[in-house]
Amino acid sequence: MLARPSRDDPQRALGRRALRAGLSIAAKLSLGLGALCAGLFVLAQTDRSVASASALDAFREVQRTALALAPDQTTWSAQRQADYRESLAETFDAPPGVLEIPSLKLTVPIFTGTSELVLNRGVGWIEGTAMPGEEGNVGLAGHRDGYFRALKDLKLGDTIEVQSVGRTLRYRVTDLRIVEPTDVSVLDPTDEPTVTLVTCYPFYYVGSAPQRYIVRGTLDRSRT
Repeated sequence: MLARPSRDDPQRALGRRALRAGLSIAAKLSLGLGALCAGLFVLAQTDRSVASASALDAFREVQRTALALAPDQTTWSAQRQADYRESLAETFDAPPGVLEIPSLKLTVPIFTGTSELVLNRGVGWIEGTAMPGEEGNVGLAGHRDGYFRALKDLKLGDTIEVQSVGRTLRYRVTDLRIVEPTDVSVLDPTDEPTVTLVTCYPFYYVGSAPQRYIVRGTLDRSRT
């Protein structure tokens, strides 16, 4: 004989209804939490985008100021002054950084590369070294009879600032030295965030200068 289907007792039926209700509530809570997480993610991304755009706008203003600023050329050679004027008619990519040395009242755009044209217009980022704003050894070159002639008056302990998008790194001058042109070890990578300024030496040498003047600054963590 076939068994007759048994009827659920009231307690078992009540239990199933409670389970279904609980599962329904859990599903709704899961959907709600998912929507909340998605909303928070979008908000975070929006905040990050707004912050990035704000940092970019601020740096663009720094760039414009540096590019528009007429440098003090009282110690420059006559030829370098003429070369600088000619460079103003040329088109350059936007500088990835701005160099500022407060004690020398020096503010100058940093362009990519070390071509003669670049060094007539500003200072050049030495390719292969850390980019402005990055950790490592940032190498910058300038002409001894132009922007970097002022380095002759720089002292140990002076501040060097390198500004880039969303970041200003402040370095303290820790080393001043004269090296041979073949000594490129000053541009080697460093564990400590560093900036290395390079120019020819002596500053007032007539002809092709035989040596290089090196300024080394390490990150001043108390001000960064």
